[in-house]
Amino acid sequence: MKRLNPFQALFLGLSILFPISAAAQTYDTSGGPVEFTFKYQEGDSYRILSTVNEDVYVNMRLHHSAEIINRISTQVLSVKPDGSATHKSTFMTTESSQSVVDSGSFSWGEEYLSIFDRSKKGVYTIDDQYFMPTVRDVPIFPDHPVKPGDTWTAEGHEAHDLRLNFGIQTPYKVPFTATYTYLGTVNREKKQVRTMSYAAASVSKKSNNQSLNKTSNKLHVFRVKYSMYMETPERNFKAIDDPYADYPQVMMGFSDELVYWDAEKGAIDHYTENFRILIETAYGRMYEFRGTAHAEVSDFIRTDTPDNMKTVQTQIDELGLDDVNVVRGDKGLTISIENIQFKPDSNILVEGEKDKLQRIAQILSLFPENDLLISGHTAVANNGVDSQKLSMDRAQTVADYLIGIGVKDRHQVFTQGFGDTLPIAPNTTEAGRAKNRRVEITIMDK
Repeated sequence: MKRLNPFQALFLGLSILFPISAAAQTYDTSGGPVEFTFKYQEGDSYRILSTVNEDVYVNMRLHHSAEIINRISTQVLSVKPDGSATHKSTFMTTESSQSVVDSGSFSWGEEYLSIFDRSKKGVYTIDDQYFMPTVRDVPIFPDHPVKPGDTWTAEGHEAHDLRLNFGIQTPYKVPFTATYTYLGTVNREKKQVRTMSYAAASVSKKSNNQSLNKTSNKLHVFRVKYSMYMETPERNFKAIDDPYADYPQVMMGFSDELVYWDAEKGAIDHYTENFRILIETAYGRMYEFRGTAHAEVSDFIRTDTPDNMKTVQTQIDELGLDDVNVVRGDKGLTISIENIQFKPDSNILVEGEKDKLQRIAQILSLFPENDLLISGHTAVANNGVDSQKLSMDRAQTVADYLIGIGVKDRHQVFTQGFGDTLPIAPNTTEAGRAKNRRVEITIMDK
């Protein structure tokens, strides 16, 4: 499993992820013994998108509730003869407070890089310079076949990032012993597929053909449970700067998780979680986190290819989209909407721009599995307008509109604003300023 650092957002709405109790579900237990292993292939890319809903208590009082999105994109760099593989991952966390949980996209959070090895049975090897993933060595599979009802145990640990709140400069590692139970198999639930044009369906099928061939109709289900408890009786952290700073004296909690495994792909399909965590500090502060989580693992449909760029540009031309072009970027394929019209110094779209966005939505339907990153840009403001906030608000408006017409689920849409910091033309002419007043929609590869 991959879980993000829990203390990264501690006073901003900490996200500690832990798993869910087994629901009332019927499992097929007729299958014989099966040996489970991760099946890595060099060049494979996948994304994990988890949604966490949690309540955070400080000194036994509810501090806030939050919905947290964790987005992890990973590429398998190489596979060794023993079946282990080196992975390169980018982790991103963003949070929506309770007041806006029911609507809107999520702002793009800070990104963190991690490089690690993982064995074919699931054991991590990772340097202490990397704080993510937080939960390591889950799941771990035994070296022998198992049948429904079989149980086993394996050691694991969590590596928490306490730099911001406690000044601890290396991962704070909490060990645990997890108990696994193989419950049996379930039929894979059919996911809803958006209606799209024949051309879009053809491109999507061609791009994802390999993944479709590897997907099985049944998923194997494991229950994973562990409790953890660790005391830090004295200030023995080498990297702590302030000798009088508070520090975590006790960390305890439980994890109860259901992992749905695709044996054909040798990878996790999705998982559900239920968690509770308590942290008591040396100065008597108590932090408690309760919540549930759900995560989906999906292969990337590679968008940043010459063929896809040509297809998107053809669609732009055929749809008669003025001031719209497509470029290849470091995160994927970006559709740039220049001179997008809002009411003066506001984030209110001019009515005619909605028709343009509806036509662009037809292009976005070519890539139903890929997330969107919507970026706002402004020209130089001379009237005291906060360009940064305005660009962010305009990106949010475009995101909300696309979500509202069903282009994507809101958990697949992220926003960011750059103000006037990234001009693509001089701001000395009206034509240049028009180009700089733009919104960019990136169909994300990673």
